[in-house]
Amino acid sequence: EVQLVESGGGSVQAGGSLRLSCAASGFSFDDYAIGWFRQAPGKEREGALCISSVDGSTWCADSVKGRFTISRDSAKHTVYLQMNDLKPDDTAVYSCAAVHDTRLIVAVTTGADGYDYWGQGTQVTVSS
Repeated sequence: EVQLVESGGGSVQAGGSLRLSCAASGFSFDDYAIGWFRQAPGKEREGALCISSVDGSTWCADSVKGRFTISRDSAKHTVYLQMNDLKPDDTAVYSCAAVHDTRLIVAVTTGADGYDYWGQGTQVTVSS
C-alpha cells in the first residue's frame, strides 16, 4: 500500500520554526521526486513550495525561498520541510506528494495534478 504520512505540524508564533516530515512507503522512494504543497483556509492549493529530486537537487518557490528548506533522507524514506521565520500567512494544511522522476518535468508544468501520490496533510497555524 502506497503511503505518504506527514507529521510535525502544529501551532507556533510568528517568527518561529517547524520541521515537517513526509514518510513514504509502498513505492520505490529513490525513483520519486517529492514536493510540498499547502492550502490555506478558503483558498486553492498553491503550486509546489519546494521539491526534492531523486538526484539530490532541490528547488523552492520564490515565495518561501530563504525561509523554507527541503531535504531528503533516502535511508529513512523521508523528506523534510524546514520552515523558519514563519508568518501568519503561512497558516495552511501542508501536504507532500510524490511524482515519478520521469514525469517531474511534466509535473512542474501541470502542478499538483501531475503528482502520483498524496499524503493526508498536516495543519500549520502561525499566530501573530
